[in-house]
Amino acid sequence: MGLQTGKTLILALAGGTIFQLLHIPLAWLLGPMTILLVWREVFKKKAEWHRGFRNAGLCVLGYMMGITFNAEVAGQIAVQLPSMAAATLLTVAFGLVAGWVTVKRTGISMASGLLGSIPGGLSQMAVLCDEVEDADMTVVTFMQTIRVMAVVFIVPFLAFHGLSSGGTEAGSAVTAVASAVSSVSWMSSNTLWFVLAVAIMLVLGPKLHLPTPYMLGPMLGAALLSVAGLEAPSLPHWSVLTAQVLVGAHMGVTTSLSSLDNWKKLLPYALFGAIGIVLFSLGTGYLLTLWHPMSLLTAFLGSAPGGMTEMGVTGAALGADLSIIVAYQMFRLLFILFIAPYIVKGLLRLYRGRTDSPVKGF
Repeated sequence: MGLQTGKTLILALAGGTIFQLLHIPLAWLLGPMTILLVWREVFKKKAEWHRGFRNAGLCVLGYMMGITFNAEVAGQIAVQLPSMAAATLLTVAFGLVAGWVTVKRTGISMASGLLGSIPGGLSQMAVLCDEVEDADMTVVTFMQTIRVMAVVFIVPFLAFHGLSSGGTEAGSAVTAVASAVSSVSWMSSNTLWFVLAVAIMLVLGPKLHLPTPYMLGPMLGAALLSVAGLEAPSLPHWSVLTAQVLVGAHMGVTTSLSSLDNWKKLLPYALFGAIGIVLFSLGTGYLLTLWHPMSLLTAFLGSAPGGMTEMGVTGAALGADLSIIVAYQMFRLLFILFIAPYIVKGLLRLYRGRTDSPVKGF
């Protein structure tokens, strides 16, 4: 590790620590990104980060998501597949419409507007910026961060104060979350199989041209073994935080503020879009309760555009059905990772064909 890379790592860890102390959501992802962005853009200092570190972080995050996909979750997806597809398509369509309105009102590139408005994970959408022409990582990260903050604050508030019956114990959270992810020690015989599956998918992912192969490959390898019945070795908490730092540092080093000259104009549209998609998800959740015998709390947490971790913990604390929540969140994640890039690229080709000119940025 070179001197510049070492300085970058120290800054990234400092940013994560500060955000953690301030209780900011996704502290170890947003903290490193923010402090390195300020270091480069405000203080005009150099920062270096090898792409391999980012890929290693994506691998860990992919494995973490993959072992969540067990036989119970697969069963829920099989039973409720039509409703999952409908809920996901409606939510994504709402996000794309909000993105289109933002593009027309602010002048950002169409690629940035669409990726910034799709209800996917912050890290997933930032990674997709590398694969979609004309997408501006700074704009996408800004819009997705606004959405994440809105989801993190609004969804639990509505769940706890509006949808909870008040008859559950918060202490059940640990047991419920533990039951959602089967895990064993790394000293078990299953470890070799999971390591082998992840290694194989790391090789095959780029060759198969999978979107975000260093995350999606390990996720698929781990998910296949989990569905087959093998108990997955759990990841220590520090490794997940380390992975977020590795990805966050990459985002901070590769993001530029030069394209956010009119952030004041972009902010209200990003904010209204984020709040709108949360409220739209609440409406979608209500429709799901008419389709399947589930509570509005479970349906809302399943369809809300947040991560499995945040929605799972909220659902566990309130006694919601975790298998359904994880199943809906996993389906949306798979849809966004596999299909959303092609939808965005198709829409961009259609848009460029009609305008007969390159998509413009700020």
